Amino acid sequence: MSRLYVINPNSSQKVTDGIAAALTPLHGLGVEIACRTLPEGPPGIESQAQADETIPHMLRLAATLEADAAAFVIACFGDPGLHALRDRTAKPVLGIQESAVMTALTLGHRFGVIAILPASIPRHLRAFGAMGVRDRLAGDRALGLAVADLANEAATLARMTEVGATLRDTDGADVLILGCAGMARFRDPLERALGLPVVDPCQAAAAMAIGRIALTQSHSVGVEHAG
Repeated sequence: MSRLYVINPNSSQKVTDGIAAALTPLHGLGVEIACRTLPEGPPGIESQAQADETIPHMLRLAATLEADAAAFVIACFGDPGLHALRDRTAKPVLGIQESAVMTALTLGHRFGVIAILPASIPRHLRAFGAMGVRDRLAGDRALGLAVADLANEAATLARMTEVGATLRDTDGADVLILGCAGMARFRDPLERALGLPVVDPCQAAAAMAIGRIALTQSHSVGVEHAG
């Protein structure tokens, strides 16, 4: 069976376990999904500096997994090391931010992003500018919560609903993206509360990666992939 490696670049096993749970609907599609935590990463990635510091460690971990990998997903919304890993492997490499945006564009006209902290937003805007999708961005608004604060589920959902409603009613978003790999468990209740499609970035990237594996399609043309 093909194996998709989903790498969480922070050191939180709880976040990795949440990612694994979010990917349960994608099991049974002929691809084994294996989630891995980066022990050298910070407990949560909340700045560009933290994201950048994870890259060499993530590349080393990916190299140890290369032999039986069919594809990789980098499970941090900043997509740290996305292009560096694509330089290192011919296997498909998906970043959750890039995949989430591409998925959102098929579900609505203008997307809104629920970020964790205000400091995350400039990173997002740089990435959206590089992708050429700023004209489809309705808004990017922060919860004002640290990664660790997401453990308080009731308070987090209440704040996410408030921010999501502002993105919908004030900014004009008709599809929302969860701007962190640790938010997956809030997708269903947020959709019910707001009446909008909500994209979990890890689900979006893993689903895209499974398609790449099935089609033997990658950024490196003409290479045989593991099957």
